[in-house]
Amino acid sequence: MSDVVVARSLDDALGALADHPDATVLAGGTDLMVEINRGLRRPSQVVAVAQVPELRQWSVADNRVIVGGGVTYTEMMTTALAEAAPALAQAARTVGSPPIRNAGTLGGNLGTASPAGDTLPVLAALNAQIVLAGPDGERRMGLDDFVVGVKQTCLQPGELIVRAEMDRPRGRQEFLKIGPRNAMVISMAGLALVVDRDARAVRCALGAVAAGIPRATEAEAWVAERIHWDNGAGVDDAVADEFGQRVAAASSPIDDHRSTAAYRRHAVAVLATRALKRAFAEGSSGDA
Repeated sequence: MSDVVVARSLDDALGALADHPDATVLAGGTDLMVEINRGLRRPSQVVAVAQVPELRQWSVADNRVIVGGGVTYTEMMTTALAEAAPALAQAARTVGSPPIRNAGTLGGNLGTASPAGDTLPVLAALNAQIVLAGPDGERRMGLDDFVVGVKQTCLQPGELIVRAEMDRPRGRQEFLKIGPRNAMVISMAGLALVVDRDARAVRCALGAVAAGIPRATEAEAWVAERIHWDNGAGVDDAVADEFGQRVAAASSPIDDHRSTAAYRRHAVAVLATRALKRAFAEGSSGDA
């Protein structure tokens, strides 16, 4: 039987973690409870943070979006947050069923650190800073420093994921993924694409096709030079197709029970081409 502390504030949660640095943090439980039910985890100490109001907050400024670790997928897709971070809303919409989306949280997706985590490519493409709190105060880092391996993070004993702070660029955002069926499926390959019209840049991050969440930086730089920024911000079909191939080259997929590496690499190319064309579709204002 686990000892459970139900935190009612951020100070409560951090205090409980200070007393039990190796305690398991429970938010929505959509990943953790699966592992417990399968006998893969037997935590002796649990700190429940679903009722911590500071983690449920989010805010939108002119050029920044801040999302607390306890914000649920449902909130990401049904509030004004969806307009400010449309790719995040698109990713949230693909997660599980309505009960899962009502319970699952951004912090839980980050803490699980699965390469197939749907929100993670969006955070990478939006240059998110992950903010942690612990016994030594706050620290922040990019997603590539936070996720250090497959289902591995840099979280230290006693630390808690507090929020993610991400860019709000002026431009279209897209999130696409592919799986063996249309709904309630773990991604076999996915990506987020963000257009920053002011910087004349495209950002593209990949999910489920590498040990981490890589950015296709070479492809980003290549395509930015070939977009008609001064003429309606369009993109030629041949450029979009080549962009897809260059994004696929940034992946390093594996064969497993859900897909082959070759199929994942092909899927990434198709998704990247499709996302770029959508982002620069004729008649689109491009504003997020």
